[in-house]
Amino acid sequence: MKNYAGKVVIVTGAGSGMGRAMVAEFVSRGAFVAAMDINKERAVQTVANIAEPSMAHPLQVDVSDQNSVKAGVDAVIERWGRVDLLCNNAGILDGHACAHEVSLEEWNKVLAVNLTGPFLMARAVIPQMLSQGKGAIINTSSTSGFSAAGGGSAYTASKHGVIGLTRQLTFEYGARGIRVNAICPGATATPLALPEHNSASPDMDLAISKVPARRWCQPEEIAKLASFLGSDDADYVHGSAYVMDGGWLTAARDPF
Repeated sequence: MKNYAGKVVIVTGAGSGMGRAMVAEFVSRGAFVAAMDINKERAVQTVANIAEPSMAHPLQVDVSDQNSVKAGVDAVIERWGRVDLLCNNAGILDGHACAHEVSLEEWNKVLAVNLTGPFLMARAVIPQMLSQGKGAIINTSSTSGFSAAGGGSAYTASKHGVIGLTRQLTFEYGARGIRVNAICPGATATPLALPEHNSASPDMDLAISKVPARRWCQPEEIAKLASFLGSDDADYVHGSAYVMDGGWLTAARDPF
């Protein structure tokens, strides 16, 4: 279904995992996609691997750097003339470091990518969306945006912050044609979650075995949810935080 025909989508963190799946999904639905990643080679590989590479364009962007963000968004607008959807997907983990063990440098790095990044990207595209009279933003949060234990203090704080940012942007811009929502994945089979050749730790395998779905989420499933939230079919969906976790949170217990 080409329900994104002629639309322009930006995906950050497009070099792997959920971001890579989002690029493929939106292109399959007819969108022109800017595949942004801090690692240019990974972004190039993402574009090369999709069915219609001419529909996507790789860009090296550091979402934590306002100058890099501005240059990336300006390049998208110069190339395609508009921005219909921003998927703020770039993110990093914190090694599950406890508050008394995490360094200030690590804290600042995680917050810069996971929270300041979505703010900077949103700030850069909103003027264009306002001029169009319509646009949508999807922020990738996490089950850690609702509860503890999914990461360390920095990661958990950042993902709570993403949900707060989503709600505030909705309050500020919803009546002006810009919809903002968040996706909150649980355990998803991405290189970020499974860094060592897609093998999980015994603790993680045990945790997954206790989740009602009894399996990992696949990046392509997150991408399909993003394609719904960014589409006109979700025109009345504002300020929501969609949990896609196989029942992790509703199990009412910490799987660990």
